[in-house]
This record gives sequence, structure tokens and C-alpha cells, in this order.
Amino acid sequence: MSKQNLKEEALHYHAKGRPGKIEVIPTKEYATQKDLSLAYSPGVADPCMAIFENPEDVYKYTAKGNLVAVISNGTAVLGLGDIGPAAGKPVMEGKGLLFKIYADIDVFDIELNTKDVDEFVRTVKILEPTFGGVNLEDISAPECFEIEERLKAELNIPVMHDDQHGTAIISSAALLNALELVEKDISQVKIIINGAGASAISCTRLYNSLGADKKNIFMFDSKGLIHPSRTNLDGKKIEFANDNMLAETTLAEALVDADVFVGLSKGNILSQDMVKSMAKDAIVFAMANPTPEISYEDAIAAREDIIMATGRSDYPNQVNNVLGFPYIFRGALDVRSKVINEEMKLAAVRALADLAKKPVPDVVNLAYGETNLVFGRNYIIPKPVDPRLLTTVAPAVAKAAMESGVAKFPITDWEAYDTMLAKRLGQDNSLKKVITNKAKLHPKRVVFADAENLTVLKAAQEVQDEKIATPILLGNVAKINQLLEENNIDLPYAEIIDSRSADQEERLARFGAIFYEKRKRKGYNHFEAMQLMRNRNYFGAMMVETGEADAMIGGMTRNYPETIRPALQIIGRQDGVKKVSGMYILMSRFGPLFLADTTVNFNPTAEEIVEITELAAKEVEKFNIKPRIALLTYSNFGSADGDDAVKMQKAVSILKDKHPTMVVDGEMQAHLPFDIDLLKENHPFSDLVDGRANTLIFPNLSASNIAYNIVKEVANIDKIGPILLGLKKPVHVLQLGSTVREIVDMVAIAVVEAQGLK
Repeated sequence: MSKQNLKEEALHYHAKGRPGKIEVIPTKEYATQKDLSLAYSPGVADPCMAIFENPEDVYKYTAKGNLVAVISNGTAVLGLGDIGPAAGKPVMEGKGLLFKIYADIDVFDIELNTKDVDEFVRTVKILEPTFGGVNLEDISAPECFEIEERLKAELNIPVMHDDQHGTAIISSAALLNALELVEKDISQVKIIINGAGASAISCTRLYNSLGADKKNIFMFDSKGLIHPSRTNLDGKKIEFANDNMLAETTLAEALVDADVFVGLSKGNILSQDMVKSMAKDAIVFAMANPTPEISYEDAIAAREDIIMATGRSDYPNQVNNVLGFPYIFRGALDVRSKVINEEMKLAAVRALADLAKKPVPDVVNLAYGETNLVFGRNYIIPKPVDPRLLTTVAPAVAKAAMESGVAKFPITDWEAYDTMLAKRLGQDNSLKKVITNKAKLHPKRVVFADAENLTVLKAAQEVQDEKIATPILLGNVAKINQLLEENNIDLPYAEIIDSRSADQEERLARFGAIFYEKRKRKGYNHFEAMQLMRNRNYFGAMMVETGEADAMIGGMTRNYPETIRPALQIIGRQDGVKKVSGMYILMSRFGPLFLADTTVNFNPTAEEIVEITELAAKEVEKFNIKPRIALLTYSNFGSADGDDAVKMQKAVSILKDKHPTMVVDGEMQAHLPFDIDLLKENHPFSDLVDGRANTLIFPNLSASNIAYNIVKEVANIDKIGPILLGLKKPVHVLQLGSTVREIVDMVAIAVVEAQGLK
């Protein structure tokens, strides 16, 4: 993707719909006058007085205990520098988003229009009653040191400057594991630090706490080695002044026989020769973003024994702050810690280091396109999507807070705490990344039947750029090329085909002959077969059938029946499948929900419900998710009569007989498979009492389609679909008005399905 296209997409992303990335939503009911009287006057007076009488009750009656302030003055925003508080706000909102999705912590971002340290500290101090913790962000050095130190001393809630400590914690975990792999003692290794800002100082301090010897640490800034003889040392740099080298020693000279290089500076300052000069089993952490001090490719080409980490997600060993701050604050908030101290940071370091040595869940392997991530030179720290981070790092931090005496609300039941953490975010909700990366393992050729549509072309570029698929574009060649040129869309590897053009006559004749043989006893003559092949949906389906493409996406400019009919007539159903069906995936906060049948069968029989369930379960399993299936209607386990209730009862009975190990139950009302306590209380025999359902089967098309559309609109839930189930080869029909992202998701689904075909 070009920089211009990335810029346009980023601006559109932040502006579309409701501007920004975060919002505030109510957590209590508010529909009636009574609700409002409890939420505000007169009922609100009672919790007010309870807190007045016992200040700690603020954690019981308000959101304080789960609310963090992300505060910045915009003086050191990413790599953009001093761009001001308003310009830094998108970053602060992004930080809030990460807090929420990774640790279920609510955030208010606060941008302060001041560079005065006293004014900054005073403002944050008077905000203390609102928040359970403060995350300082993007504040320039050396002011950031003073601001954090003063706030830690003056506030009674945890404060952390993530730019300092986040990188320090993650890189420390990586360093411990890298040294373990090469069997080197941290107290003996020679460490070169390039950069002397807030992050570099904090990293070096933490390495020192882990046992690194200051006499073996050599720090460089833009003016050279931090040496006691220098008179221009400001801020905290003097702390790491080292006279064990000459003051005029260059970075290249210092790197000779060095064991570790840590880059927190700028890109492309490290050469291959400099890397080659380092000691055996060199460890290089090139963490400048977006351009590392040396590229991953150059570093591994320079020497085979290197352990390399960067700040980038497209290479192994990404040092990413998101591995730390959400879980550190989660643990600190849950024990009402007064601070985030050295013991808590070290606990996070060791928890992260230990987690990297444990077997990696399939969901993580799939998310990164790997088959078997295992502790080693290319996997020294956990991946950000690892669902175990929350239940590993947060408890470690909480325990350290308790043991170091700063926890005001100690945890006594750790098993219950682990359960609470697991419930905060539900199942791992990285399904989209899993699907996309699984598709990238073996990209396929995908036909886009509606390529004269600009949204489709943008999606085609994205699937090409992300290496998900090779696009085949159907439509008028001149019109498509004009759209590509006018909108700066680059599709050099895409084939553009006009099914109506003269240069396709041979293919049209061949496709027509195949179709005629398939349908000659279904009311079609030879002429009609030839004419139908000029229709893009028929032409595209025939490309898939003949193996000239692996999958097809259509429906943007045709209604559903017009797109599905060619697929049924040409590709046909899987062996043993009597009817195809449709499924949507809703990305709920509790994990993905699979809904079927949402698009095809108007009023299926019990036997057809069984087939719909089997097809849905098979699809769910493709994403390494175990289906937990609820058959829904208005009745609970025989509590009411009626055709739908009886039909779903019968379907459950057949499914249990055919698939004894399948987790499936019903018939039941729609709330029951989610209200597990109610299910246990009233129907303890149910297969679903051990956890929420993730796959919902409906009695008819009206029920499923209405439920799907209400939920996605009212709850504003992200979705994938409709996925067509039961065809021999993947063809999917888009909804009218599908977005670029929705089309890309459907292409990834189609590629994953094509990968599974024999």
C-alpha cells in the first residue's frame, strides 16, 4: 500500500461514523423514571454520603477502580515530536482503545495545554479523585522524569510513564530470555545502549535491577559516549556515565565484542560490519520505529547466530508496549495499589519471560501465520494477541504489589480472581487476525465478480497488499482501468477480464459447453448456456469450477438469488449436502458468535436444521474454535408446544444421536445460552452449563435474519458474512453496501476454505 493510500485510509478510519475511537456508555439501566431517580437525584445522594463517611467506598459505588487517565501534553508524540496536545489526541484515544480491548480498563484521555512542569503536576494532582490510575504518555525528556517522580510522591494512586517503563519491561523480558538461550550471565555481558532519552534511561535502570553491571553498560546519545568528562550531560544521563572507555570512543568501536546492542534512537545507524564485530551470539534490539537501527534482513544476513528484536509487528520478537501497560494497570487497580513500584515492574518482566517458554496456543500460531511457535531465537517474548497475557501478567503484578506492601485491597481467592480476569474479555476475540493470517499461509486466486465497483477495487488492492489473495477482476476493462487510475489504486498482479469481450470467445465457448452438459436436462438449451456465460456471476463461478480460480466473491451489484444461483448450478453442493445455508459471524465482546441459517432457507425441517448445524459446526472448527451450539426458539426444553419448538427438539435429539461428542443443546430461548447462572439453576442437565454458546441455530429465516440485523445495528457489532455453507468450492455473496474491510474479511474466509479443499 502506498503512503498516500495509507494516509487516506487512516484519515477515513478516524473520521468515519462517530469521529474518534472511543466513547462513554452507561453500565446501568436507565429506561424508566425509577432508574433515573436511582442514577441521579434523589437516589444518588445515598452513595454520595456513603463515600463521605467511608472514602474507600468510592471504589464500590463509582467507576474509579476501573478508570485510568491517559495524560499528555503532546511534547513527544510517537516519532512526530512536539506537535501539541490536540494533535496528540488520536494517540491518546488509541491508548484508551488498547486499555479497553486488552484489559477491560476504561479510559479518559486528557490533553494538557502546558509545558510547565508545576502546572502539569498541579493539574493531574487535582484530578486524582476521579481516577484509579494515571498513565503518562508522550511527554518529552527531561520533564517527563520530574513529572512522574513528583506525581508518584504526591498521589495515592498508581502512576506510570509508559514511554519510559513499557519498553523497559518488555525489552527486559526479551533480554532475560535471549541471554538464557545463549547461556550468558547478565552481570557479565557488555551492553551498548544507543539513545539516552526517557525510554533508554528507564530500560537501562531496569537491566541494572535485573543484575546488569553499570561498569559494563555504555550509553550513547547524539553527541557520543556518555562519559564523566562531558560537560553537556543533562537530565538523568549522568547516572550512566562510564569511564571504562575513552570519551572519544565511537559507537562502532564500542560495539566490538559487545554482547548486547539496544537501540532506542533513530533508524539505519547500525551497519552490518558493526553487527559482525559483536561477540558470539550477539543480541540486537533495534527498537527505533518505524525504521529500526538496522533492518531485520540486514541483521540476520550479517550473522547466523544473532538474536534480533525490533519494535515492528512484521518481524519476529516485537518489543511492543501493549504486552505490558494494560496488564500492569489491571493488576495494580485490582489490589488498589498506591503506586507501580520496581517490584511490580520486575514481576511483569518475569511473568512475560516465563510465558514465552510455555506452549503457544493455536490461536496465536494462526494469528501470526505460524505452525508451531516455540521458545527460541525467533520467539523470546509473547505475542500481543496471546490470550494468556491478562491472566499471567496481571496476577503477577497484583501479587508483587501485595508483597511489597502497597496494595490496599489484597486478593485472597486467586482462583476466583483468575476466573474474573477470564470473564472480563471472554474468549480471545482475535478471530479476524487468525482468519487473515491463516489465509496468508497459502494465498489463492479469487474472482471479484463486481470489479466495476470502486469499493471492490479498494478491497482487491488490500487483499493483494496483505498477500491474502491474487485478485481476478471481472468487468469492462477500460472502466476498471479508469477507476484504478483515478483513485490511485495499484493492482499490478491482478488479471482483468471482460466476460463480454471478443478475446474471451474461446473461454466462453468452453464454459458454455460445460454448463450445457450440466444443465441440459434442467431446461437449458445450448444457445442459452452460451449466453449465460457472458454474465459475470456465471463466468466467475465457471472459473472456480474449472480450476482457473479458487474462489469467487460477488453480490455488490446483484441481489442474493442472482449471485447464489450460478454457484448452485455450476459448482453444486458438497457430497451428502441437501441444502446450502448461510452464516454470519458477529464479533461480540465475549468472542465471536456464529449465527445460522441467516440467508438461504425460509422454514427448514428438523432434518434440515440438523444439516445446517453440522455445516456451521464444521465451519467454526476451521477457525480452531470448538463449537458450543444452542438451538433457539421460544421454548425451553419442552416448556411450550408449537411447530418450531417441536422441530428444534427433534433436531437436538438427532444431533445428539449422530454426534455424541458435539456440545449442542436446546430447544431454548435466546438469552439462556448466555445467562449461564440461570441455565444452571433451572436446567443443570444442559450441555451448555459449563460455558456460553458460540454458535446459534435458528428455526427459520425470519428469526435468524431479524436477530442478526437487530444485534449488529443496535449493538454496533463488527461482523463477517454472509458465509455460504455447503458448496463444493467457496463462493460468497456480499451484502449490498459492504465496506472494504467486510469484503477483505470475506475474501480471507474464502481463501481459508479453499485451502481445505483436496
